[in-house]
Amino acid sequence: MVSRFYQSRSKLLLIAVLLSFPVLTHLADSLPTNNDVETWLPNDSDVRRDYNAFKREFGAEEVILIGLDRSAQDAQLLEALAQRLEKLSQVRQCLSPGRLRSVMRGLSVDDKQIDERLEGFLLSKNTDLIGMVALLSDAGLKDRVTTARAIRAELDYCQLRDDDIYLAGAPVVVAELDRLGNRESNKKFFLITLFVSLCLLYYTVRQWKPVLAILGLIVWAINLTMATVNLAGGEMNFILGALSVMVMVFTMAIAIHVLHYYRSSLGSPDPLGRALKLAWKPCFLATLTTTIGLMSLTVSDIAPVRQFGYAASAGSIVALLTGLGLTPAVIALWPVRNLRSESESHKSSQIVSWILGRSRVVAAAAMLLVAVTSVGLFFIESKVDPLDFLPRAGKVLSDIRRIEHDLTNTSSVEAVLDFGDSDLAFVEKLDEVRRIESRIAEHPAVRHTMSVATFFPDPMPQSTFEATALLKKANARRGNSGFIADGDRRWRISARVSTALGHTRMQAFNEIGESLRGEPVTLTGVSPLLEGAQTAIFDGFWESFTAAFGIITAVMVLSLRSLRLGLVAMIPNLTPICIVFGTLGWLGVTVDIGMMMTASIALGIAVDGTFHFLVRYNEQHRQTGDSAASSHTALVQTGSPIFQAAAIASLGMLAMTLSSFTPMARFGMMMSSLLLAALVGDLVLLPALLALRPQKSDDYEDGRPAEDGIDRRQGANQPHFQLRINDGSQVKAWK
Repeated sequence: MVSRFYQSRSKLLLIAVLLSFPVLTHLADSLPTNNDVETWLPNDSDVRRDYNAFKREFGAEEVILIGLDRSAQDAQLLEALAQRLEKLSQVRQCLSPGRLRSVMRGLSVDDKQIDERLEGFLLSKNTDLIGMVALLSDAGLKDRVTTARAIRAELDYCQLRDDDIYLAGAPVVVAELDRLGNRESNKKFFLITLFVSLCLLYYTVRQWKPVLAILGLIVWAINLTMATVNLAGGEMNFILGALSVMVMVFTMAIAIHVLHYYRSSLGSPDPLGRALKLAWKPCFLATLTTTIGLMSLTVSDIAPVRQFGYAASAGSIVALLTGLGLTPAVIALWPVRNLRSESESHKSSQIVSWILGRSRVVAAAAMLLVAVTSVGLFFIESKVDPLDFLPRAGKVLSDIRRIEHDLTNTSSVEAVLDFGDSDLAFVEKLDEVRRIESRIAEHPAVRHTMSVATFFPDPMPQSTFEATALLKKANARRGNSGFIADGDRRWRISARVSTALGHTRMQAFNEIGESLRGEPVTLTGVSPLLEGAQTAIFDGFWESFTAAFGIITAVMVLSLRSLRLGLVAMIPNLTPICIVFGTLGWLGVTVDIGMMMTASIALGIAVDGTFHFLVRYNEQHRQTGDSAASSHTALVQTGSPIFQAAAIASLGMLAMTLSSFTPMARFGMMMSSLLLAALVGDLVLLPALLALRPQKSDDYEDGRPAEDGIDRRQGANQPHFQLRINDGSQVKAWK
């Protein structure tokens, strides 16, 4: 009945796919991008609430730091540039050395103190580099890419050459990440991946029409997934960039399995119907368990991780519907010939016999490899630094390094000193702020601090008349300071933090907080909090992965109806994780979030191959009760499609390593490694372990134990016995 449906409706199905292609492609390409740093902070937490309160009271913390070489250091030019920048809706204030010097001189700060306060902030020690700070407005925060572009346009208008200017700050990094990581920039690498997959798929199928049709279905599945994310209100980020690859791998794997089931059914009255009958159960179970694993990420309080869980789950379902639902339509229109020659089949059988004939040695060697590499999992460390995602030879990264070396860092810890209802005078509060600021400056990671006290002389004039005159001048400027809020109640101290001495931003944040214990100070700042949140993501990801692995194990046990077999079957699903991530741990390679996400894909890939093998193994074992022979038969039948699917996807992933976008290149390398490592578990370790399973030849009747212990599987009614001799390739029996 199913095959009749495809024989009569295949053209209509593929025409519907073709007609929907332009709409889905448009929706996929119009998926908005959002790499903003705030999205990585927990949605509902004290950390997020403190930061939001800080932004409401003092304005945005983020800045774009502009460095100018000596050749561009003209006072009139700098003032003109500052005025033009302040006219931008994305910039609420622009600070330059001249402007700060003027303010401090107006408040009677002597030139020596002014130079000390500006050096290492907006002036380099040798004055080769001079800095300007553009403080972002709310509009600037909403669209950092447009903000960075607008500031560059103003620099061009002032005829400042790229060689004379240096830009740093979160908006600059976000804009560069968007440029490097958007779909348009990586389209050429994705096309290379598809081309490699096309060539390898043709090598497998040897017919152009079905190969091109299947590749078209894979692209359609990717666009359908992306369009679904768009319609659901999702946003593209550098992690979700892995979604296209996931859908491609999952869809291709299912399609190849359907093709091979069709090949094995050639000669039967209804090869397409039999192929679907063989394929639906392992494909459905593999998709179910993969979806469970990915959905475990949706409990995260971090929006991009939660979104990745939903989107990847949808992608796995789309892959199932496409690979299992539309590949038969391609086969019905262009019937596929035998995918392997007799010589290839014979060679495959020889390899299987060699593996299973030495099952004890093979299983021991594979288990030893997994055990040794898995120790490295305890040494894995995460490092989430957006600068690591930038090309090492790119101008953006070199600009940031130059500014950080000669001027200051754009990362800051923000301290808010709350005086509450205190009746302290302004000068007394100023002295208290200066005391707290000096304690913060003692931390070795702090390069520079700034507060209202920066603009006043130290010490303050002793004359009441002089002090009053200064306060009147200061009061006239208070609305533009950005350092006092809620009257005189809340005072801000901004500390620029460097990681050059080995301190992470979060470590400096915690240590500064510990040094201020007991003081009425609240610490915030998006950079250290983001680092802490992403460390929590790393820990939470492995927790969710462990939980998903437990759920998948339960599903595996229930589907196989055997606790022991289910536990054994989960071993190969851990193999790629142990081998690849364990090796990274041994080598001391840090792991970023994008690399961590490949673990979910690896779990889905390994589960897919495991189910296809086990379904065939169980069928054979119910008929014969011979585990070694069942493992041999199942591996011969499923080994080739499992290997081909992984090999095609793995070689295709290598094309991504050519990308200048570091997360994409790392993802491609990790995926290739994980796909190949999954083969060790599915095609070597699991078959070898099952081949060692104790035989139950005398206890089965049509796949079930017989009450009298008589084996009737040969069609005889009288008792008989079997003597088995395993010679490495065959199992012989005598009555």
